[in-house]
Amino acid sequence: MQICKTIADLRAWRTPVVGPVGFVPTMGYLHEGHLSLLRRAREENAAVAVSIFVNPTQFGPHEDFQTYPRDLARDLQLIEPVGVDAVFVPSVEEMYPAGASTVVTVEALSSSLEGAARPGHFRGVATIVLKLFHLVQPQRAYFGEKDFQQLRVIQQMVRDLRMAVEVIGCRTVRERDGLAMSSRNTYLSPAERQAARLLSHALSHAQAWVYEGEQNAQQLVTYIREILEGEPLARIDYIAVVHPQTLDVLETIGPEGAVVCLAVWIGNTRLIDNMPVGAAAHGHLPEVAGPAADSRPLV
Repeated sequence: MQICKTIADLRAWRTPVVGPVGFVPTMGYLHEGHLSLLRRAREENAAVAVSIFVNPTQFGPHEDFQTYPRDLARDLQLIEPVGVDAVFVPSVEEMYPAGASTVVTVEALSSSLEGAARPGHFRGVATIVLKLFHLVQPQRAYFGEKDFQQLRVIQQMVRDLRMAVEVIGCRTVRERDGLAMSSRNTYLSPAERQAARLLSHALSHAQAWVYEGEQNAQQLVTYIREILEGEPLARIDYIAVVHPQTLDVLETIGPEGAVVCLAVWIGNTRLIDNMPVGAAAHGHLPEVAGPAADSRPLV
């Protein structure tokens, strides 16, 4: 496993590689969700690269860039058994040289949900991912569906710019109690961690309601809101039922199904989650970590 701290190091590793390269961009503090992406990349490619870079341009002025969890030694220890070939760990100065002023904006898909709640967030995401794609030159890149809007933004960017990389979405990996794995889960106190289970609980109920015939998207939002508002530690940022491709907010869940997206503050920690419903959920139930875990909807 080669550790590349500079672009020159990365290019020296990449140049002689023969065969397809699979790539997983991360912000570090890895968990089983990240490792599942790396394992899939390992299965499908001749070589695998992962980046660990906490990208400052996707954080807002009052967000947690300075306190975002970082532990490179721990991350490398987790990566080692997977069989990763290269780990790119650049500095901010390496990725954003003095005077850098070029940004990438994916207009339509970036304006709602996380884009509305965190202005400029997806501009930062698209810019850094484009840079990483340019440097790593992967044939395939793997993203978790937990960040569903991010996945769609990156897929749109790749289509629009005619990039030679396949962007593959991989199912959300959850804790045994249903909570979607996230580096920010480490911020939660024990009581908050208990309360956070309600997010997946509400989403799984939504999946079941649609399966039973509910097609009114606004009614679905009302059901979910009632569940979440029953938790004193929860404060809703948004709940939306959107089209699985365009992310347009739906009034009625049609033949293509929908994705229910939400962002909720649990104490001082903002968590996001989503779940496909209707036709979008076919063969796509949430994955739960742990050998004895049940991956059925938590209803």
